[in-house]
Amino acid sequence: MSKKAEQALIEWKPINDRIIYARFFLKFLKFSILQVYAPTNETNEEDKDNFYEQLQAIVDSIHKHDVLIVMGDLNAKVGEDNEGCESIMGKHGLGVRNDNGERLVDFCNLNNLVITGTIFPHRQIHKQTWVSPDGRTKNQIDHVMVSRQHRTSVQDTRAMRGADIYSDHQLVRTKLKIKLKRKQQPKVTRRKSDTTKLQQTTIRSKFKIELKNRFDVLQDYEDVEESVEKKWQHFENAYKETAQKVLGTKRRARNHGSARNHGI
Repeated sequence: MSKKAEQALIEWKPINDRIIYARFFLKFLKFSILQVYAPTNETNEEDKDNFYEQLQAIVDSIHKHDVLIVMGDLNAKVGEDNEGCESIMGKHGLGVRNDNGERLVDFCNLNNLVITGTIFPHRQIHKQTWVSPDGRTKNQIDHVMVSRQHRTSVQDTRAMRGADIYSDHQLVRTKLKIKLKRKQQPKVTRRKSDTTKLQQTTIRSKFKIELKNRFDVLQDYEDVEESVEKKWQHFENAYKETAQKVLGTKRRARNHGSARNHGI
């Protein structure tokens, strides 16, 4: 991911060996992506059913107002005939629809998704996403689907033949007109101890005694196997807790305003 995308990442989760999920902040919405690897067209019906049942369960759990993208190697040929499913795909697919293609079209219809690789006119070589080892068979089986209500955000989808990715699949690129937003970090209020109190002899003496007592407790755990970072954390907490208990928190100086605000 780019640095900007990394800063917008809310969460990511590997679902299983075929599905991974990630969610991002947008300027006004949130953006959920499912990267998938579907069974091949020759796989038995039960495995195909299980895959789409798992995928549907994940889609059902995603926030309804999120921009949803499902993408990856679907091993599905949806073809160029879009009769009866014009709202799901365009006329610029490739080849003839197979069983996996039928499943994908049904899945998109159920979830209001558009198969973006079929809606932009491109040369055949820019539609082909997979080439057989002998170079004779070329198909469009990798797809990017987006929520139908966000179809206008998609500017293009095509195969990038020049990308060297050491695979019999071509890199598929989709251009989206969206604006990522940095994830909001929780505000941390830092407390500063009132160290000025250490100038008082009685307070300074009390601080030393309290700190020594805490260190004596820590020495009882010297034989416990812990990392250096963990041991340092114990010492750091001893100082912080002692300071908070004996010294308290430093008060902020009040701003009484400028001379102009007082009419001087």
